[in-house]
Amino acid sequence: MVRRIAHIDLDSFFVSVERIKDPSLAGKPVIVGGSSERGVVSSCSYEARKYGVHSAMPTFKAAKLCPHAVFAKGDMRSYSHYSRVVTDIILNRVPVVEKASIDEFYLDLTGMDKYFGAFETMADLKQEINDKTGLPISFAPATNKLISKIATNEAKPNGQIEIPPGTERAYLAPLPIGKIPGVGEKTVEILNKRGIFTVQQVAEIEVDQLEILLGKWGTEMHRKAQGIDESPVVPYHEQKSISSEETFAADTNDIAFLEHELVRLAEKIGFELRQEGKLAGTVAIKLRYSNFETLTRQTTIDYTGADAIFIRKAKELFRQTYDTKRPARLIGVKLSNLVEDTLQLSLFENVTEDRNLYTAIDDIKRSFGKSVIMRAGGMTQESDKQLKNNDPLWLSRNAPKPTDD
Repeated sequence: MVRRIAHIDLDSFFVSVERIKDPSLAGKPVIVGGSSERGVVSSCSYEARKYGVHSAMPTFKAAKLCPHAVFAKGDMRSYSHYSRVVTDIILNRVPVVEKASIDEFYLDLTGMDKYFGAFETMADLKQEINDKTGLPISFAPATNKLISKIATNEAKPNGQIEIPPGTERAYLAPLPIGKIPGVGEKTVEILNKRGIFTVQQVAEIEVDQLEILLGKWGTEMHRKAQGIDESPVVPYHEQKSISSEETFAADTNDIAFLEHELVRLAEKIGFELRQEGKLAGTVAIKLRYSNFETLTRQTTIDYTGADAIFIRKAKELFRQTYDTKRPARLIGVKLSNLVEDTLQLSLFENVTEDRNLYTAIDDIKRSFGKSVIMRAGGMTQESDKQLKNNDPLWLSRNAPKPTDD
């Protein structure tokens, strides 16, 4: 059976949500992100892109390129809400859905197209999403995730295209090599210097020649240039969670100690989350009493990668759940409802400061271990003792130096 995979992209998602909130922004160049000189662009409208503005650009530079742009600070609560509404609409129509990020989805329509037609199914779905949310979307049914994503990007904004089975290589052939997902500016530069500009040219090169130029990535790029991609659509409900728990040597009802553990565990899994390039939409705690009765509580949050939010929500759940008269033997924290971090932690209230803080902390943890730096609220007597036994001069001498990367 021929696979039928469709990619959905919510066009300029943050900008589209801002325009739903304020219809007067329609047709205007809109930039979402920090408005200060130290902020960065998280998203921008197509009107702003015409002036050279793009995501991750410093906002002061974007303001110079497009001085008449309207700046929106960013509203993660609204973005999370609309993302979940769209997710529910899709899940009600298609059984196998992968939520690749807050604004991107892969749908496995294999078998469904026999009765409804892949393009017709997607057109109906697009109309329903637009009717219920007002959000524009682009989509492209194809035979795999790679072709579908490339085609969706080409169909933007608010467009659609179908790549019939057997036409994949012909469709890819004239495209610039930079259209292949994962191909960055450096790779494009290397290949352009050797007269290689199109996907067809990459497909026609011998694999060993690409490996000489690009290393192991050359093999993967060659496969992509041929339109080959067997990666499955991973059902959304199977998205991996990240959790950690601690069973105590002795049962305890020391609230201060239990909250210290919550902080420590939340920091630990927050670090792991960011290393995987994810954001979490749900926080849960697990609590086991001395008689082995186990309780779990969870709450939905705006998508984030920030420890401070995980800690605050975990403490709230703990205080709502814990019976202070009963000793606990285990406590745990779990993050779930994970999506790719396309935001790069750029929508906190203190945009640049928070991003730089987490980056610095994570760099130290990667270099010296997860427990070498932690919040005071997560320190127990034992961890405090371990820190005092360390040589702080050695730590300062060997701490990673800041870079411009």
